[in-house]
Amino acid sequence: MQGLIGRKLGMTQVYDAKGRRVAVTVIEAGPCVVIQRKSCAVDGYDAVQLGFDEVREKRVAKPSRARFAKAKVTPRRVMVEFPVDAGDELAVGATVTVDVLATLSHVDVTGTTKGRGFQGVVKRHGMSGGPMTHGGHSKRRVGSIGANTWEARVMPGHRMPGHMGNVRATMQSLRVVEVRPDANLILLEGAVPGPTGAVVTLRKALKKTGKAS
Repeated sequence: MQGLIGRKLGMTQVYDAKGRRVAVTVIEAGPCVVIQRKSCAVDGYDAVQLGFDEVREKRVAKPSRARFAKAKVTPRRVMVEFPVDAGDELAVGATVTVDVLATLSHVDVTGTTKGRGFQGVVKRHGMSGGPMTHGGHSKRRVGSIGANTWEARVMPGHRMPGHMGNVRATMQSLRVVEVRPDANLILLEGAVPGPTGAVVTLRKALKKTGKAS
């Protein structure tokens, strides 16, 4: 298994082996605990359910308490399922640390983006807006949304003002700059979705990257 749950701690700068300054995101990856093991014989596929961020029992719903009690682990705030190979010997109650990512060069990171509230088309879609001089009154407005004769209506999917952010997003093929097992930290080149403290999931990169490391 090459996946883990983590928490975004923020961004900083480090220097790589070639002396180049690299902007990195610091993620506290694990430790996670195996709460449930699914097999192809019983469930139709092989997977493990990991728990992250220990929480007091009274803050957990009663149906979930039984699941943690069955696994003989303390309650966790976040639970995510990861696929595994049939021969993987991860048992219920086992601890998974950032070491599972130590051999990877790139990872995919999934999280929830920052909520921006209701925004106009300039901020939401990057439109240029109207003229800024010569008496223009539509500096940041959307402009025409449908002609009089044709289209004579607003086409489906037309870009307009609306709610921005607070959606699930995945950053693909982020380069692993450094792994620090003693502190459960992994440093990734570039930005990661969400604010500081956001929960993210890390998986082995599905796509190959052609960027020089």
